[in-house]
Amino acid sequence: MKKVRFVSLALAGLSVLSVARATTITENFSTNPFLDGWRIFGDTNLFRWKSTNHDLAVTWDSSQPNSYFYHLLGTILTTNDDFSVAFDLQLNDVTVSSYGMEISAGFLNLANATSTNFDRANGVNPNLAEFDYFPTPDYEAVSPALVSSNGQFAAAFDLPVPLAISNSFHIVMTYTATNQTLSTFITNNHDGQPIGPIDGVNLNDYGASFSDFRLDAVAISSYSAANDIYGDSTLAHGIVDNLVVIVPPPPIQNLTGAFSYGVWQARLTSRSNWLYTLQRTTNLVSWNDVPVSITGSGTNLFLSDTNGLADRAFYRVRAERP
Repeated sequence: MKKVRFVSLALAGLSVLSVARATTITENFSTNPFLDGWRIFGDTNLFRWKSTNHDLAVTWDSSQPNSYFYHLLGTILTTNDDFSVAFDLQLNDVTVSSYGMEISAGFLNLANATSTNFDRANGVNPNLAEFDYFPTPDYEAVSPALVSSNGQFAAAFDLPVPLAISNSFHIVMTYTATNQTLSTFITNNHDGQPIGPIDGVNLNDYGASFSDFRLDAVAISSYSAANDIYGDSTLAHGIVDNLVVIVPPPPIQNLTGAFSYGVWQARLTSRSNWLYTLQRTTNLVSWNDVPVSITGSGTNLFLSDTNGLADRAFYRVRAERP
């Protein structure tokens, strides 16, 4: 699966406007999060910003459709990227049936997660990197998980790991590309004591069966169990606060454009493992690639239109993860 980012338009002969986004997303809910890029998909009643307490009240209700409180990343994460998410979690009450559904937060592919055939209960759920907590009375388990683009699971299952009701816990989940490992740490905010340890998820243990993933959003996730054949369900109420998300910089940075010896040229700071293509249009509707696509190197990259039009044209740069 290819994921694409388009950045910037420019009239030939003028400087290109660059789009800059932070590589760190922080949210302490002191102000309205919906003014900072946060959105809700699904049941809007499951996520409520509490302006007085400065936190997010969350209901994980598996009887409702898949629902997410999410923020787009401005980039696309793969197994070659370092990334992390940290947040505070407090559960106030939990009711489960059978094995229950997970209480989840982490990274996802928004197009996949919002599609009609996405079914977390039955394993039709590509492109995830998430913290999962199963609050079933018989076993309280923490299960950090990675799911590839073709639906291959890589997960740990740690039990018993009780997260006591009404206690606040700080959760940090970090993926490191060099060793292909997802690490999770939990601390009790009351006394600072660690919970666990939590086993890491190492993709090297799965070999070629785990292909890759494409993640473009961070989310608090309430999954539906409507199609669960075992009757699993969860209804939980809690608080999420102090979110910190760290991801690589966007694929296109420091973008400028100008004529060089009569040839229109875009200059940008690229990233490795991205493919860059200059595109041209005269009507802002139909876009044509300006050959040839170039692989990013992490340094300055130049994209030129050697067959420019005599009349005016607009340009943009397409960045994609092959």
